[in-house]
Amino acid sequence: MFNRTQKYFFILFFFSSINFSLIAQNVNDALRFVQPGINGSARSLGMGNAFHALSDDVSGMMFNPAGTALVKKLEFAAGLDYFKFNNDAEFFGNQSEYSNSSTNLNQLGFIFPFPTVRGSMVVGIAYNRISDLTAALKFDGFNNDRNSMIQSLLDTDVPYDLYLTDNAGNTIIDGRLNQSGTILNSGALNNWTVNFATEVYHNLFVGGNLNFISGDYSYNREYYEDDTKNIYAGRETAPGFAFTNAFETFFLNSILKQEISGWDFKLGAIYQFGKLARFGTSIQFPKFLTIDEEFLVDGYSQFGDGTRKTLDPENYSDKVKYDIISPFSITAAISVSAVGLIVSAEANLIDYSQIEFKNPEGITEKYIGSINKDVKELLTAVANINLGIEYTLPVVGLRLRSGFILNPSPYKDDPSSFDRKYLTFGAGILADETIAVDVAYVHGWWENIGDNYGSDQSRTFQDITVNRLSLSFSYRF
Repeated sequence: MFNRTQKYFFILFFFSSINFSLIAQNVNDALRFVQPGINGSARSLGMGNAFHALSDDVSGMMFNPAGTALVKKLEFAAGLDYFKFNNDAEFFGNQSEYSNSSTNLNQLGFIFPFPTVRGSMVVGIAYNRISDLTAALKFDGFNNDRNSMIQSLLDTDVPYDLYLTDNAGNTIIDGRLNQSGTILNSGALNNWTVNFATEVYHNLFVGGNLNFISGDYSYNREYYEDDTKNIYAGRETAPGFAFTNAFETFFLNSILKQEISGWDFKLGAIYQFGKLARFGTSIQFPKFLTIDEEFLVDGYSQFGDGTRKTLDPENYSDKVKYDIISPFSITAAISVSAVGLIVSAEANLIDYSQIEFKNPEGITEKYIGSINKDVKELLTAVANINLGIEYTLPVVGLRLRSGFILNPSPYKDDPSSFDRKYLTFGAGILADETIAVDVAYVHGWWENIGDNYGSDQSRTFQDITVNRLSLSFSYRF
């Protein structure tokens, strides 16, 4: 039977390549839910999500809650987007391209301005898809070195249960296998927001919102090791069992499923300098997230006479639960308007080394403590940068947009090529200050690496690109 210690090992080992990096599973769990996504309305995306100093529509609830105090009419908005993740990976000299995509409702919201004698008072409710977790990886190549996943799993019962070791847990397999596999990720984080904003002094707007977070994430990896050069033909992997004298294939399927729930709170302020400029700032208080997690492992070994030995999934599965607390996140932004042109810029500071795991169920406090130590040692503070412009063509009222997003890697030693960079473009039209239709396109790119086991023994080198097409509609009445 798969004991608790071995289950800890599986939690650490099998999902160490989630999100295709080298760090233990739980560090990546935190980053997956804490790093900023590139979701938003088509207008904000077209401007590179440099929207904290604007936020004067429904999507403002996702950025700076104070901005909604600038809305003078009741507003309804909805949005739909298409997201595609493409990964071109190099593995032992071979190139493999793989992609994954999703299409979803990404925004739905209402803003209700209350009549006031002076200033403004506005409440709003909204749904926003704040992060898309779709991803993919494919690799295939011959590893000529003397290492393999089979060897790396000798501390568990997997090789023994698959007749790949002797009774003492030793194996004749010492690498020189063809290694291949695929990884597919899917899921999203969603915010359900209640927002309040008001003008507390002439041209000074403040607001806050309470966000209820929900989401799901799934990870599915299929991994193969094949004796394509017949190196182990005629040698019994499990002495005394004649069918093992022609080892062909080792297969492992690892599945992770997570359900996410939680909440957070945000405060923001905007000061408007007449019609010329706005200064905005917001404080994102820590997110309190609860992760309900289930992992399952299945696999088999295949031999030349057709014999196949399989794992019992009941012995290689478990459920755990834990909390993640994110750091504070502080944003400062400015926008300038003149002659139909808006230029907006902002910086967001977040210290990822302050992420904390708490309240484990099914995992020891010692294990959680080791992950918190990894967070402190491996992660660092970063400043995310967003830039955007919008120009309204005279007479026709067509609004053209472009932007740039830079999300530096949160790992201390990552090169700049691992920073996530996005170019954005958009257009929209506002008819009679009532109906707005907007479209945006986002292209992002960065590099990454991933290890199937160990460190730099079975490594993929990845060139990742993402593309997003977003369509938004709003109506003011």
